Amino acid sequence: MKTVSNFDRIGEENAFAVLGRAGVLAAGGMDVINLGIGQPDFPTPENIVEAAVKALRDGHHGYTDATGILPLREAVSADLHRRYHTEVSPANVLVVPGGKVTMFTAILMFGETGGEILYPDPGFPIYRSMIEYTGATPIAIPIREENGFAFSAEETLKLIGPNTRLIILNSPANPCGGITPKAEIDKLVAGLSDYPDVAILSDEIYDQMLYDGEQHVSLLSYPEIRDRLIVLNGWSKTYAMTGWRLGYSIWPDRLYNMARKLAVNAWSCVNAPAQYAALEALTGPQTAVGEMVAQFDARRKSVVTQLNDIPGVSCITPKGAFYAFPNVSQTGWKAKVLASELLEQTGVATIGGPDFGTLGEGYIRISYANSQENITRALTRMKEFLAQNPG
Repeated sequence: MKTVSNFDRIGEENAFAVLGRAGVLAAGGMDVINLGIGQPDFPTPENIVEAAVKALRDGHHGYTDATGILPLREAVSADLHRRYHTEVSPANVLVVPGGKVTMFTAILMFGETGGEILYPDPGFPIYRSMIEYTGATPIAIPIREENGFAFSAEETLKLIGPNTRLIILNSPANPCGGITPKAEIDKLVAGLSDYPDVAILSDEIYDQMLYDGEQHVSLLSYPEIRDRLIVLNGWSKTYAMTGWRLGYSIWPDRLYNMARKLAVNAWSCVNAPAQYAALEALTGPQTAVGEMVAQFDARRKSVVTQLNDIPGVSCITPKGAFYAFPNVSQTGWKAKVLASELLEQTGVATIGGPDFGTLGEGYIRISYANSQENITRALTRMKEFLAQNPG
């Protein structure tokens, strides 16, 4: 059998490979602490679960509109208006089975041989994987520690060329926890006026996970780019619903129907009970969201303190999401080798920085979506391992 060449280029998300290996080691009796996978360790709030149960009992067992049930799309619009004072029509909202689907759809729309797509490095690995799958050329937007792990508008604008089709942005950022300040986003949007044919995909999945008084700046707040802006968001992180596979995206008028057609061709619709759960998430009490973020904040401070107490390791304080991205270059270890040895020898699962891009060398990703007790045990093991095994 001969498959198309696209599949020779497709990558993956190594966090799932680490999750699988951690499961194997745990099944063999090892005490494994997972600081690798990016999912909240909290259960989905009970009112959301009950909404799905009620939907099943009420007979919502069939297909829905490919774009999502209207009450849910209306709730998304209302939520965005409440939080960002921006108008989004329900007719521009597409409910999808997870955040990756929006990346997949947008990159398929703009990626082809001869085209270029800009993406963050270090960044979520599926960006580059999908770009390469389409045959487009991936162009890395450097995300640097000295810049607080925010993107630079000036640096990004200089990367745009005649073949640039799409720019992917992510703030708050995975894997680094950086937040790009409003002044930098203002500068980028102003510069994009010189490139009216370049589309923008803004990944805002961590928009409610911010600390130290930071405010999220949604690209929806810039009317001058709304006609070419795609926004990715969803329920996985904010409402601890990773396994429900629920996301949504906002599309400009001229792209929406293409995205809808891909939905019809690929997944038909998101399962109905999950959509009613998502509706409850947006319209019901928001107390659980604040409680989760407060616990992440406490862990964040503890993680940074403990990491900076390990010889050879330094870590700036992340401002968003639930990841720390410590610099381990002074330990003498290559990042992926260190991550592998920490898992195999100590049972601590982390992700090597190069899994997020070439600029990830010298770093590992620590997810603090785990209990404070487990985080402390894991970082104690890491400290002891490095003391006994200098690179």
